[in-house]
Amino acid sequence: MLLPAVLLVFIFNYIPMAGILIAFQDFKPAKGLFGSDWVGLKHFRFMFGYDTFLNVTRNTLIFAVSKIVLNLVVPFLFALLLNEVRRSAYKRGIQTLVYLPHFLSWVTLAGILIDMLSDKGIVNKGLGTCLGINPILFLGDGSWFRFTVIVSDVWKDFGFGAIIFLAALTGINPSLYEAAEVDGASRWKQTLHITLPSLIPITVVVTTLAMGGVFNANFDQIFNLYNPLVYEQGDIIDTFVYRQGLLTGKFSFGTAVGLFKSVVSLVLIILSYRLAYKLANYRIF
Repeated sequence: MLLPAVLLVFIFNYIPMAGILIAFQDFKPAKGLFGSDWVGLKHFRFMFGYDTFLNVTRNTLIFAVSKIVLNLVVPFLFALLLNEVRRSAYKRGIQTLVYLPHFLSWVTLAGILIDMLSDKGIVNKGLGTCLGINPILFLGDGSWFRFTVIVSDVWKDFGFGAIIFLAALTGINPSLYEAAEVDGASRWKQTLHITLPSLIPITVVVTTLAMGGVFNANFDQIFNLYNPLVYEQGDIIDTFVYRQGLLTGKFSFGTAVGLFKSVVSLVLIILSYRLAYKLANYRIF
């Protein structure tokens, strides 16, 4: 039963890893993987001395860290608020509405956002009519682009991310709340002294595991939203690799940058699992 899945992973995940050899070559497609000249760490030395690469790395960290923090805080607060809704029909309706964006691709959402946030889009028209504000270049100004990317990512995924915290809330012993209510504790006191301490372990796990994705700023989202006007503030490692490796034909340099990101991500993932085990006794193997 496992053989088909193992074969798929081996074919599409492990065999392509042979391509990392390109990072140490002056790769020429005509000469192939084994015919190209070896240049050692030449591309890595060039990478660390390349000003654009340092800026791209900074952008990646800004996007990734901001998304990690907000995609932890917002689902946490949303789960707490949703847990206080007593009418199950309202609760299910709210859950359905906030889950839906997660199942839409960034290709679809990017098209919607581009239309809504254009200078003649519904957002700018609303700002102009209600507040008298001049059109804002949400996707054409670097600072606004960062804000738009981070907020839209949180909006898309916070409902789905709240599932983890909602599941943890259902696991809290109801007798704790009953005892607190008998003692005269208000809903706020129950939340402060029962709900929040019960959510600490899962919060630690989610936070530490998110560290492994600190270099993943969501290629699909950035690629579908960015443009040359915002390269300085919006370009990330993945889009940089795409342009350098595929569009300009610098296969070796693009592979070197991608390999650097993969190695750092691997180290962070190992570290995050170690922290999750130490702080919350969480382990998957």
